[in-house]
Amino acid sequence: MQLLSSFLKHRKTDEQLVELIETLMVACKEIALQLREGALAGVLGTSENVNVQGETQKKLDIIANDVLKKVLLDNPLVAGLASEEEDDPVAGNREGRFLVTFDPLDGSSNIDINVSVGTIFSILELREGEDPASHGAYLQNGRRQLASGYVLYGPSAVLALTTGQGVNFFTLAHTGDFILTQENVQVPAETREFAINMSNQRFWEPSMQSYIGDLLKGSDGPRGKNYNMRWIASMVAEVHRVLTRGGIFTYPWDEREPQKPGKLRLMYEGNPMSLLIEQAGGLASTCYSPILDVEPTEIHQRVSIALGSRHEVEALLRYHTPDQ
Repeated sequence: MQLLSSFLKHRKTDEQLVELIETLMVACKEIALQLREGALAGVLGTSENVNVQGETQKKLDIIANDVLKKVLLDNPLVAGLASEEEDDPVAGNREGRFLVTFDPLDGSSNIDINVSVGTIFSILELREGEDPASHGAYLQNGRRQLASGYVLYGPSAVLALTTGQGVNFFTLAHTGDFILTQENVQVPAETREFAINMSNQRFWEPSMQSYIGDLLKGSDGPRGKNYNMRWIASMVAEVHRVLTRGGIFTYPWDEREPQKPGKLRLMYEGNPMSLLIEQAGGLASTCYSPILDVEPTEIHQRVSIALGSRHEVEALLRYHTPDQ
């Protein structure tokens, strides 16, 4: 039985990074407790607040955001943080080394029906001379992440974590410790499973319509095999399934808001999840190029996403870039 901290130290992970990850887990354990109490604690339902994305916040969105902010800002290593739920970054400690970006409660539309949700996080290093209260400090591409991960709040609470040395799963035990349960997670290269919101099909660009259309043709179509479709409406749950048994998850551009490159957020969802997938041997793309190579221009930037089993993502890319 190997605890999270001892596992990371055995891997010779930067000691300050280990301390920060442990701090994040203190917050996630509190969020897990609030979720478990649910209606008993009066935390279900929506609030009267609207976040920077124009979305009505769930009560637990606000609670999770506040918990993460409080716990992180108490750590002197944290120079600043940026949340999907807030307009602007928040400065932390003047001598801090790290920046943390997070989606406090991904998939929160599932809260009231008791379906899996999660917390996504990304850790960057504050560059010399930059102000952690400024947007520009956070505009670093995904390859600069020191670590990323998520905690899935399901039948058990599971941490998926990478510090650039592969992906490992840790499960929250009754003792309050995250314990290693799967080491060196690998995404199978082949799959017969895809996840996409089919209700948006008529709005996709032709290349995506062709790709999904060929999957639906099954063994009678050009792909020559039958596929199953899944859709949970929680990116954490979708990515956890991909990491566990393979598959492809995609949320592509659509024409309803053509000026936006996608629905999901680069800094809070795209980059941290893409680092996990690549570290587990999969691929993560905008449907045209690697997500981790995207140079961010603003902290709430959106991005198209297709990630998962390597050979399936490569097939999707051929539909979108047929001449390459």
